[in-house]
Amino acid sequence: MNSATDITVTPLTPFIGAEISGVDLAQNLTDDAFEIIHQALLDNLVLLFRGQDIPPTAQIKFTERFGAVEGHPLKARKGHPEFDNLLALENKPELRGARNDFWHSDISCAAEPPALAFLQALTVPEGKGDTMFCNMYRAWDELAPDLKEKFDALTASHSGEAIRRRNTAADTDGNQDMTVPPAETHPVVRRHPETGRRALYTNRFFTTNFTGMSVEESAPLLEAIEEQATQADNIYRHSWRAGDTLLWDNRCTMHYAFYDYDESEPRLMHRTTAAGDRPQA
Repeated sequence: MNSATDITVTPLTPFIGAEISGVDLAQNLTDDAFEIIHQALLDNLVLLFRGQDIPPTAQIKFTERFGAVEGHPLKARKGHPEFDNLLALENKPELRGARNDFWHSDISCAAEPPALAFLQALTVPEGKGDTMFCNMYRAWDELAPDLKEKFDALTASHSGEAIRRRNTAADTDGNQDMTVPPAETHPVVRRHPETGRRALYTNRFFTTNFTGMSVEESAPLLEAIEEQATQADNIYRHSWRAGDTLLWDNRCTMHYAFYDYDESEPRLMHRTTAAGDRPQA
């Protein structure tokens, strides 16, 4: 049983990310220990746990403490053969991992996008496949007043069509027979349901256009939001080692996964996702 007194929280950058030490996520957490981790996530947005070896049942159980554990809502990635609500993200010679080398918040095209993701590295190519995260609270907080006024009144359309195109582009572990639901409309600035803080909530992968604007008219503004969010001092870049596990808040971050490994370099990650709610302004 993990104890709260053993846990240490160490910031990774001034604005995003913290490393949690003194905890074995394969073991049960006391309520006090979980509360430290939960608060650290709300404060730091991305948490790193090194040297973990978490069986699927324990990974699912830990994720359930944050919310119902769900599979990919669009069925764009296959579930683990024994656990439908755990994704086995794999790259190997006969099966290429699907690309995620674009800034995005996970499945923002869903009616209720995921609240958070929990990703464990089992096998990784050394020095490759880094993942970057950015702080969307700070992107909003640091925005120029005129843009704040403009974006505060806007909603935007989010479509899953980009995932379908990605999955059919090549032989990957993505499901090529997925169904894309109708686009969803979400506020451009959402309020976090737990912290009450506001965060920009668009990304150029899923967000097609602002309500009342064409795709072409929207593109420069979507690019401006991404540029604001991905300034160097607003990013944590993680270099993976086997045993690393990351937990991130999908409601106030974007992430980008480098795809600089090839089919000969095995990579296996186990991912669980906690269900979220509909974004509110």
